[in-house]
Amino acid sequence: MESPLCPRDALQNDPAFRLIETLGWHPGEGFRHLPQHLERMGRSAAAFGIAFDPDEARAVLAEAAGGTPLRCRLTLSADGQLELASAPLGSPPAEWRLGIAETRLDANDIWLQHKTTRRALYDTARAALQAGMDELLFLNGRGELCEGTITNLFVTRADGQMVTPPLSSGLLPGILRQVLLDSGRCREELLLQQDLHQALAIHMGNSLRGLIPVRLV
Repeated sequence: MESPLCPRDALQNDPAFRLIETLGWHPGEGFRHLPQHLERMGRSAAAFGIAFDPDEARAVLAEAAGGTPLRCRLTLSADGQLELASAPLGSPPAEWRLGIAETRLDANDIWLQHKTTRRALYDTARAALQAGMDELLFLNGRGELCEGTITNLFVTRADGQMVTPPLSSGLLPGILRQVLLDSGRCREELLLQQDLHQALAIHMGNSLRGLIPVRLV
């Protein structure tokens, strides 16, 4: 069958194409937010017309083990093959220095809503990070705040409410973002650059690293 996003022959012409889920594995706890990660991979697989078996994914992930936290990268190829790669996770950073990316995102780009190997825009931005900078924040063509190269944005307003940009601004539906929205700790709100300067606090975050306080540079 052909995907509404990208025909099957287009995926076949890109043998390196993969769907990606990056999960944190912790001794005595296992994978954090595993159901949400598998659900997101399943949604993207369905959108691209790729076969995906969550039970098979769980079996592949069961290979992860060790005495220290791990960064685990689960990938799904266009022909339905799952692979797992793991590396030490390391300690979460105490603070990141955040800059504003010059490139503007297209809010209507459907690829932004799926975590895949088609991420040259983000990889290029990270590779060009200036000294003293840890992350870049993208805006879209309308001037709305979107996301970082590997993280979602979370802004705590002066009234104490944590907010994050809506998917309509053009961004990945991150797992940590979903967890915070589902728990009621956060809500969606269209954000502009001026909101950063009026914020009580700014965090970037993902499922792997959690919420990271950032300082706008």
